[in-house]
Amino acid sequence: MDDKDYGQEDARGHWAPDRPISYGPAFDWPPDPKRLVKWLFGFPGYFLPWNVFYAAMALVLWTWFSPGLETTKTLAPGWIAYLLVRNLILAVLVYGAWHLWLYSWKRQGTQFKYNRQFPKEKAPGFLFGNQTYDNMFHTLASGVPIWTAYEVLLLWAYANGWAPVVTFAESPVWFVAVFFLVPLIHEVGFYFCHRLLHFSPLYEIAHKLHHRNINPGPWSGLSMHPIEHLIYFSTILLFFLIPSHPVHMINLASRLGVSPAQGHTGFDRVVLGEEASFEASYYAHYLHHKYFEVNYADGMVPLDRWFGSFHDGTPEAHEAMKARRQRRST
Repeated sequence: MDDKDYGQEDARGHWAPDRPISYGPAFDWPPDPKRLVKWLFGFPGYFLPWNVFYAAMALVLWTWFSPGLETTKTLAPGWIAYLLVRNLILAVLVYGAWHLWLYSWKRQGTQFKYNRQFPKEKAPGFLFGNQTYDNMFHTLASGVPIWTAYEVLLLWAYANGWAPVVTFAESPVWFVAVFFLVPLIHEVGFYFCHRLLHFSPLYEIAHKLHHRNINPGPWSGLSMHPIEHLIYFSTILLFFLIPSHPVHMINLASRLGVSPAQGHTGFDRVVLGEEASFEASYYAHYLHHKYFEVNYADGMVPLDRWFGSFHDGTPEAHEAMKARRQRRST
């Protein structure tokens, strides 16, 4: 499998896919039922692989690795510490797996890598003089504890009647539907939180730390200032309003916690063999790290298109971005 069959390098040696970035057909008008069904049930599509994967992960975490609501009714160090350790292990496993395969072992070299350079081992602008160690520190010392704190708050709220609870037995259709609303909640929440973080004072105080990762790797995904972590994970608070089950909240929380690894691999695809590969990254988000002012979200809801910040990777989109810059400067 040769990445030259799927994209091309620019003058600086950066690789880009031939296909323009596009949204799924969920919001196309007029609707195209045939394309919508293919997108919903195809591979890759809306359900497979990633949304089903994160839903299944939430079921496993809730069923076997979470305290029950009878336990979480009272805040206690034991179950809170258990959740923190669980999330630390999950983060190390997920971020570590992506990093080992693509960056430590370099199993596919620079094939399908957007920026052909790997992060430098000595990087003075980062803690410990190393981008990866810096990213790991911010992820594990700030990101995972704040992620856990939001989970603790919601589990306590469910147990005490402060957040509306539904069960499969009481409302099976809504119970299943919420699993597939979670990706939409995730995406819309991320977009508005992200736009807020690009507001100048917040950017300088907090979000600038994340954007030091111009050439991101998996550990860059959750490498943020604590203020940004508080804002980023705040979407979980919507479950104070949305009738749901703790497993739905864990679905959203764990997606927010570990999906940034996938979104920051810096690789378009992971190659598993001569003909086998799967999508590893979001080119839209890589362009956000490259240009800062485009693609504040990526996925199925065309928020960037609606709000005029979309860059689909084509020369025409690049010219439109430069024109917007010129209008702002004048």
